[in-house]
Parts: sequence; structure tokens; C-alpha cells
Amino acid sequence: MFPLAEKDKPIARFLFSTGTCPRCIFRFCCVDFHAPYKLPYQDLIRELENFLKTEDDDLTLEATKPPLKKIRLQDGEAQIDDCSQNGGEMTAIVKDENMMLEKSYLNACNICLGILQEFCEKKFIKKVCQKVESAGYEFTNLVFSVSFPPQLSVREHAAWLLVKQEMGKQGLSLGRDDIVQLKEAYKWITHPLFSEELGVPVDGKSLFEVSVIFAHPETDEDCHFLSTSCPDCFKPAKNKQSVFTRMAVVKALDKIKEEDFRKKFPCPPNSPKSFCSAVEIECAHGAVFVAGRYNKYSRNLPQTPWIIDGERKLESSVEELISSQLLTVFKAESFNFSSSGREDVDVRTLGNGRPFAVELVNPRRVQFTSRDIKELQQKINISSDKIQVRDLQLVTREAIGHMKEGEEVKTKTYSALVWTDKAIQKKDIEFLDDLKDLQINQKTPLRVLHRRPLAIRTRIIHTMETHYIDEHHFRLHLKTQAGTYIKEFVHGDFGRTKPNIGSLMDGTADILELDVESVDVDWPPALND
Repeated sequence: MFPLAEKDKPIARFLFSTGTCPRCIFRFCCVDFHAPYKLPYQDLIRELENFLKTEDDDLTLEATKPPLKKIRLQDGEAQIDDCSQNGGEMTAIVKDENMMLEKSYLNACNICLGILQEFCEKKFIKKVCQKVESAGYEFTNLVFSVSFPPQLSVREHAAWLLVKQEMGKQGLSLGRDDIVQLKEAYKWITHPLFSEELGVPVDGKSLFEVSVIFAHPETDEDCHFLSTSCPDCFKPAKNKQSVFTRMAVVKALDKIKEEDFRKKFPCPPNSPKSFCSAVEIECAHGAVFVAGRYNKYSRNLPQTPWIIDGERKLESSVEELISSQLLTVFKAESFNFSSSGREDVDVRTLGNGRPFAVELVNPRRVQFTSRDIKELQQKINISSDKIQVRDLQLVTREAIGHMKEGEEVKTKTYSALVWTDKAIQKKDIEFLDDLKDLQINQKTPLRVLHRRPLAIRTRIIHTMETHYIDEHHFRLHLKTQAGTYIKEFVHGDFGRTKPNIGSLMDGTADILELDVESVDVDWPPALND
């Protein structure tokens, strides 16, 4: 059933005569149901011709050639052009027996520049789908996004002002929001075609995105007059090639007065000589997150790549040993590694390990069973004797927040080998066992001052337990507030941490070895072997 009613005929006839495609005519006649837009374009032209061809019309429609979309006025052509430049009068359409349809299916719409013409057809959708399939992504659904040239907003605004004016003469109103948006109409047509071609649903929440960027160089200057009328709307940005972004243009159109717009831009807009072109067709998958816990057994392995002044100091890192394996298996472009705190290069992480998460950017493989992940964990563990991972699992971006929350509020347990300058007996260190919830103040350590702001941080040493070794050595087990600098608590950092083990023992102390025994963050969930 054709969606236009008799009341729509004047608007439809006028838009059609100025070079507007049937689907844009539907939009400006507020046709807000999907079915009519999905009809093949040639069928729409034919239906529109039949709709406009009535006994009362002096409009002659030929049906011998391919359907068309533009009415050429012969004797009255100049009169229409004048009216178009000055706001347009539907009544100015000359009813003449010589009036005829110019059979030119290839003409681009003066409003959508061809977006709702050939770029809605199965041929174009197949082209996009071929690009998708050749990109090698795994996906069970997709989101389809488009970027239209900003001048489309200008042309749509011009058509809206004209149609609104004509409807006002009939005592009717047409709000800007009453028009069906171009992206909405495009979505109605193309989404079912994508689902049919690729065999998966189009879902706005999908992590897999197919995007198409359209351009139309011929009409790029359509927006330029707005920069003089509304200069405040167009401000250069470092990451933008042009100030004429869609958002800036829409903002200017909301601001400019109707009479100023009409003086500077033709209503209706002129017909273009060419169609839009799809300059980019891209596929991308949203990041996938893998979490687990790692143990570090080496005292010569940094958590992240150790590079100073562009020179790598050690050949590998915890981050690289874990993430390089994930990067390969997930076929991702890059990764971002994060963890619940960090240990120094010479510190081991024992016990149940330190929680970590890896963000895998634009992965092509994303479908893994629990068995696949377990095999991946084994692969990481076999690759190096310096680290081991456990509880490896896929997580959501939101779940990583639990790890970050625990960094400052949870507790951590350490084991330190302490040296003292003066000879000690077991009784000399037993008093440390009795200290509970000792408050210390730590000025940013000298060793991290290059990457941390200078500040004094208050931390709590919850418990200490000593194990005497000999006259100059003892093992110290500590349970502390997260974020405590343990090395500085032992040696004092030239008095920047107060109190410290040396000051408590009224002597000098230093730390020879440090191990992280537990990181008390209950994330990620432990998995059964």
C-alpha cells in the first residue's frame, strides 16, 4: 500500500519536481513506518508516478523508459528557478501540457545526495558484506554505523524551511523533529539487508561494528556560509581535519535565523551532478578483557617494559610474557595491561598471585570456550619459568573496576629479609610482634619521585611478625594497607618514612629481599582446576 495520502500530494509533487527522491519525500511527509522505504527504488519511482498521475493533474507522466525522479519545466522552468531561490512557492509550478518527467534514474537526490538511492540497494550492501567477510572477524551480531557529509544537514534544513512554509499556508505545521531522520530511514532499509546477507542480527549493543563513511566533495562548500553567520559554532580542534563537523553544523543551523538562511542558501537546494561516494568501509571489534592472577618468581623481571631514555634495560616483563600470548591467540591489534598494584623488578609475587587484566584491542577472534581459555593459560605457563598465571577468564570492562577499587582499600602481606648494622638477639626484635595498626607517614620515595607527585601519604602497618635468623638478619612478615612502600618502611629512605624499622630499633636497617605473599583483592573469582 502506497504510504502517501491525498493531502500529501502538493508537497510530494513539489519536492519531486525539484529533484527529491521518493524516500526523502516520504521523510518530509512524515511517513514513519518501515515498509515503504524498503521497496526497490525503481518500484518507488513507479508508485510515485502513479500517485501523482490523476485525472485532475495536467502533469504528463511517460512510462516507456526507466522510472524517474525529476520534473523538468520547459516553458515555465525559469519561473520555478526564481521561486526556488526565494523560498519556493508550490503554486508556482506551471501546469502545462508540455510539462514532463525527465527519465533519468541516475540523478542524485538534492536532499540526501544519493544516500537513500543506490546506497540502500542490495548491490551496495553486498559490497560492504564482502569487506566484512574478508576482514576475518568472529561475530554473532553487528552494529552498523554511518557517517554522512555534514552538508546533508544544511540541505535537509533548506527543504524543511520550504515545506514548512507551504504547509503553513494550509494552516498546518511541520516541526523539525516531525521529519523522519535520514539515519533512521537508512537503518530501516539496510539493517534487514545486512541480516539477510550475513546471517546475523543487527544489534545496537554489539561489540562488532561495521562503519561506512560517505563523502560528497561537490557540495562540501554548502556549509561554508554558516561560518560567517555563526562563527562561534566553528572552532578548530586538534583531532579534526575540518571545522565543519556534523555537530558544529547542526549547532549553527539551530542558531541561524530563517531569513538569514534563505538569503544565503537556495530553498529548495540545487540538484547535484554526482552521487555521494563511500570513501571508507571499516570493521572493528570492541575490546575484549581477560583477567587472572600472576605469580612472579624472578628477581630480575619488571612488571612492565623497563625502558630508560629509549633504551631497554631488560629483555622482557610480566606484561609482555602474558600479553604476547593473548595478542596472538585473540588476533588483536594491541593490548593494555593493568594490575592491582605493582612490584619492583627485584620483588617476587608468591601466594595466590596478583590480580591483572588485559584489554585486547580490536580482536578478530573472540569466541572461546572455558576449555580454550584453560589451554591458553597452560600455553602462557609453559612459555616461561619466570611467571605463572591462574584463574584466567574472560571478564567485562565493568568488572575490572573491582580490581582497581581494591588497590587502595585492601591489604597486602609481605615477607622481607632485613639486615641490621648492630648485632641483635631474638629478644631485640620481639617488640615488633606486639605493634598493631602502626601509623606511618611516607613522603614520596626518591626512587619513584620521577613518576609520582611529591606528597606525604599516611599508611597503616596492621601486623608484624619476626623470625630471627642471626645477629644481623631476621625475616619480617608484614600485613599492611595497600599502597605502603615496604622497602622505605624498612630502611627509612633518608628519614622520608617515619617511623621505620631502623628508627624503631634505634639503629640502621636495610632490606635485602622482598616478596609479596598475598594481595587481598577478591577478584577475579577463583576457578576450579
